[in-house]
Amino acid sequence: MAHDHTYHAHALHPDTVLEPGTPAPDFTLPASTGGTASLRDFRGRPVILAFYPGDWTPVCTSQLALYNQVLPLFKEHDAQLLSISVDSVWSHRAWAEMQNLHFPLLADFEPKGRTCRDYGAYLREGGTAARALYVIDPQGVIAWSYLSPVDVNPGADGILTALEGLKGQAASAG
Repeated sequence: MAHDHTYHAHALHPDTVLEPGTPAPDFTLPASTGGTASLRDFRGRPVILAFYPGDWTPVCTSQLALYNQVLPLFKEHDAQLLSISVDSVWSHRAWAEMQNLHFPLLADFEPKGRTCRDYGAYLREGGTAARALYVIDPQGVIAWSYLSPVDVNPGADGILTALEGLKGQAASAG
């Protein structure tokens, strides 16, 4: 019988990713841009949360570089991108500077992984964040969530589709 690598890799993923319709847990974390950032700071506009395993790794580098390129599209939706890993703020600052990233990297460093756990985005086996994406609506409710295989760049299409959906909801409500 062939060994099923898919199951083994999938076993590393949390299965508690928060579903749409769930109020997004608030957090306050140190930011690569200085000071701290809290989810509540961005109430009234959409927020994209991009949890990722670690600075300086190939898939994370390509994922965040892509988000850096599509920031203008996120801004067209008035959306704020926040990326989160368990790395220190010092690692984030160095990596953001080297990669020329133009959005905050938040350090879920101490207590390690608390925010990741709150969002069902913590890999206990490796002690890192999972590769999870969230779009949170202006009222602070999760509109879309996605858990990607840790070794796959999830891209930006799902995020952009979710932001378009929020715009459609706002148009029909207003």
